Amino acid sequence: MATRIEVKRQLSVGEVARRSGVAVSTIHFYEAKGLIAGERNAGNQRRYPREILRRVAIIKVAQRAGIPLAAIQEALGEVPAGRAATLEDWHRLSNRWKAMLESRIADLLQLRDQLESCIGCGCLSLQECPLRNPADTLGRSGKGAVLLRRS
Repeated sequence: MATRIEVKRQLSVGEVARRSGVAVSTIHFYEAKGLIAGERNAGNQRRYPREILRRVAIIKVAQRAGIPLAAIQEALGEVPAGRAATLEDWHRLSNRWKAMLESRIADLLQLRDQLESCIGCGCLSLQECPLRNPADTLGRSGKGAVLLRRS
């Protein structure tokens, strides 16, 4: 007689944490931020569908890439609750984030290339300071360390 293996559909917060490689507090944080959702069982314990594991994996990858939580939440809003994210979902999300990352990389390369010209004087109003004061916008506020006067 064949043995029937029953697949557990609901996971405890500890099981989600263990299987996804994140701390229980991280699971609670993701839920508080609206990135994942669980429900309470009759014993008032949090339970999560198995599909949450793929969602947590996507969140971890996006965070590792430097995607802000608000952008992750917005993107995950397009993935219907109650089912695991599909390959098509991942392509849509990753393409959106790719453009954001390429822009950030371009900004960082420009910053790296301009860093040598910075003399680090702290006046923040040099016309030629492309790092902190592009186009001398702070110079219009007055002479010297104008940011210090605002505090």
